[in-house]
Amino acid sequence: MSGFQTTLVVSGTVLVVILTSDLGRRRVTAMRLIRPLIAVGIVMAVFFHSLQLAGNDLSLQLVGVGIGAILGLTAGAMLPAHMDSSGQVYTRAGVLYALFWIAMSGARVAFVYGIEHWFTAAIITFSIKYQITGPEVYANSLVLMALATVLARTAVVMNRRRRLRASVAGGSIVAGRAAG
Repeated sequence: MSGFQTTLVVSGTVLVVILTSDLGRRRVTAMRLIRPLIAVGIVMAVFFHSLQLAGNDLSLQLVGVGIGAILGLTAGAMLPAHMDSSGQVYTRAGVLYALFWIAMSGARVAFVYGIEHWFTAAIITFSIKYQITGPEVYANSLVLMALATVLARTAVVMNRRRRLRASVAGGSIVAGRAAG
């Protein structure tokens, strides 16, 4: 499978799983939080063969992780949470959230297409200059970016759920003390 095809599969899988999990008003459940992580785990098992450590390979892969974390935190910031009267936590994702994920996925696909068709010579020059050993490093960076994005988004949602529950529990304790 070419790098472009791999990127299509990875980006498409993550996009579909995230949007089906998050769009609209959705209850925050363990399965909802775990499902995207399982999807990315499967993608990693299929497409991530080994961590590349020669030259500056590790640095480029860590850049992928860092960018993914920033994108995931941004996505999480676009996913407001609230608690209903029964104590269930919900998030609400709309068009802006969907467009953000579509743009991220499209950018990954366009970048890989560009490597293969538009700026191949520039990437080869960059790779030689900065000691990047080959195409697998770029593929790893993009897969790690997808993983970090989903992990960061999940961490934001889990933190919001925890904070909402804690604020209600704290309010109950305060209300109980005032009544007693």
